[in-house]
Amino acid sequence: MSEIQLKECVRVAQQPSLENQNRAAIIGLGGVSSVHINSLDAIGIPITALCDINPELRKRDCLFFTDYESMLAHGGFDVLHICLPHYLHAPVAIAALRRGIHVICEKPMATTVKDAESMIAASKESGAMLEIIFQNRFNPSTQGIKAIINSGELGRVTGGWIQVTWHRTQAYYEAARWRGTWTEGGGGVLINQAIHTFDLMNYIVSDTLGNPTSITGFMANRALPSIEVEDVVEGRIVYGDVNISYYANSYHPYDAPVRLEIVCENGRASLTGDVATITYNDGPTKTINNEENPHELFGKHYWGYSHIRQIQVFYDNLSGKAAPRVPGSEGLRVQRIVNGIYDSARLNKPVEF
Repeated sequence: MSEIQLKECVRVAQQPSLENQNRAAIIGLGGVSSVHINSLDAIGIPITALCDINPELRKRDCLFFTDYESMLAHGGFDVLHICLPHYLHAPVAIAALRRGIHVICEKPMATTVKDAESMIAASKESGAMLEIIFQNRFNPSTQGIKAIINSGELGRVTGGWIQVTWHRTQAYYEAARWRGTWTEGGGGVLINQAIHTFDLMNYIVSDTLGNPTSITGFMANRALPSIEVEDVVEGRIVYGDVNISYYANSYHPYDAPVRLEIVCENGRASLTGDVATITYNDGPTKTINNEENPHELFGKHYWGYSHIRQIQVFYDNLSGKAAPRVPGSEGLRVQRIVNGIYDSARLNKPVEF
């Protein structure tokens, strides 16, 4: 998405759309659902149904359901926003897609590659659109780095690294016990926190490097042995002859800004939080800052503010306006990386692609 497209997206989002008559429903009314609700309100998409097993989470006066099958059978909406625990993403998405309902699904796409592939198959069979939320792709800083890498200005990519060091407590896992399990959460710090940054790296370099050829992963639980899943992971992702190293943990003292760096022949492109820096070997540097948030920050600071951008682009596509989006096939790419790391860590050997 170009800078012009991004600015247009923000301009449109500042006032309700009278043209777009699509109706939305949201399932799962935990924390991230408020980001979807506020984004939909900001861009003028009516919310006609909500669903959660806990009726006390009902957030507005519209149709309310406590099970998704009843909601899907009733209908009355065109797009379903899925904000559920990870293990429910695939079955709910597939059920909706098979009814011809478009789906916007929070990350991760699923807990397994097989489930992610089944979601894509359901979308292809019905013709309904499937979108996976990776909102930070839509940040101006991300778009700026990707454009510079794709232009060849920095020369050939020779390597890179990813670092995510955040803080999650026992109380965080006790508040939603599915998070600390393999069967329902699908993993720990990698699939739940660091996945966004892994997606950004793959998104930025994929046009020039293609898909990974092998992955090596190591994981452990060092700080919270009461949960099943990893709280630290490290290793490397190989694209041909290019190594991308990574490290993530969830026992850092605070949620530090994520860091990503791409090393090239003529310089480096780095991302620290929402700020991109381009450093050339011959001396000059260039900084790309995200513009000030034109909207109230919907949710926690480390979620960023580009949910509204991605959701706007999705509804633009439904209205026939061509714009870059994050279809199921893109979600599958990072799903393969995440599950490849877990497989490598369990097998104690590289996983080849």
